[in-house]
Amino acid sequence: MKAIRYYGKHDVRVEEAAEPASPQFGQVIVEPTFCGICGTDLHEFESGPIFTPKSPNGYSGAILPQILGHEFAARVVSIGPGVETLKPGDRVSIQPQIGPRLDYFGTRNLSFLGPQASVVGLSWPWGGMAKRAIVHEYNAIRMPDDVTDQQGALVEPAAVAVHAIDRSGLTPGGTLLITGAGPIGALVVLAAVAAGVTRIFVSEPNANRRARIAALSNDVTVLDPSSPDFMSTIRDGTEEGVGVDAAIECAGHPRALQTCLQAVRAQGTVVQVGLMGGPAEISPFELTMRDITLRGSLNYPLTIWPRIFEMMRTGLYPAEKIVDDEIAMDDVVDKGFRELLDPNGGKMKILVSMQSA
Repeated sequence: MKAIRYYGKHDVRVEEAAEPASPQFGQVIVEPTFCGICGTDLHEFESGPIFTPKSPNGYSGAILPQILGHEFAARVVSIGPGVETLKPGDRVSIQPQIGPRLDYFGTRNLSFLGPQASVVGLSWPWGGMAKRAIVHEYNAIRMPDDVTDQQGALVEPAAVAVHAIDRSGLTPGGTLLITGAGPIGALVVLAAVAAGVTRIFVSEPNANRRARIAALSNDVTVLDPSSPDFMSTIRDGTEEGVGVDAAIECAGHPRALQTCLQAVRAQGTVVQVGLMGGPAEISPFELTMRDITLRGSLNYPLTIWPRIFEMMRTGLYPAEKIVDDEIAMDDVVDKGFRELLDPNGGKMKILVSMQSA
């Protein structure tokens, strides 16, 4: 079958790969329809291998070359023994977190935090950028009829953004700073609007991405972090100039984290979402004296898919607004990876059409 496989830094190939054999107990074979290129895929391409294993993973057995793709919708082709909730022909959105279900983390529905965690398309032998893939029954969530395949491919990153809002503790009428206007930052904007956040500031150095964010919603104030009045604009936009209730860091940059800490009010919350490759200098004294909560946000509750479906199908969460293009598999490097990695570009999300020629 045709597949998009990752071999190492700057080495992604569209090539023939072996088709999956019969699914084992509790597994299904799916036929991907659309698959998103994620920021994690871009990190692998530019700097990896990071999450893709160079030696066999003890739980999944994955090893390079890795079939990419963990943000995807699909149709069920066949089911293995023991599968009860799916049948061939079902349209599904893939929840890509895999891990033991009966260890400490698995029994708490937090398998992605466990030592044997795997992710479809990164550290599992199969991924969404191929004509077919094997996943567990619990990974394939049946979609409502009024959720499109394109939306189904956006549920995974949309869930990351909704979970970040949940972690922030924001309530309707709250104020928020988002640093970084990539796809997750953009989805956090839409999730914040859906949650009733009334004042949203977005910090982004790329002028094209600032324009892209401004077009998403009228409820957003888009700022250049290099502007001399950057912080005063944020403070002047909050009650009595105290600062925002919460800040969500999506850029994965130490200075952005420092900006978030400066921008929140006393007893505010900072949520770190962006993956940061190195240490960041912060002041524990300031955390204490201003009673600030600093928390990470990894993935999402594994049961969040139906909630995202409802938000999407009702129009409350129009995640499809961030999609810039749909491309064929053969164009994944030139029209996908390279377009999204352009430092001056404004594109946020590109979907690969897996059934195109």
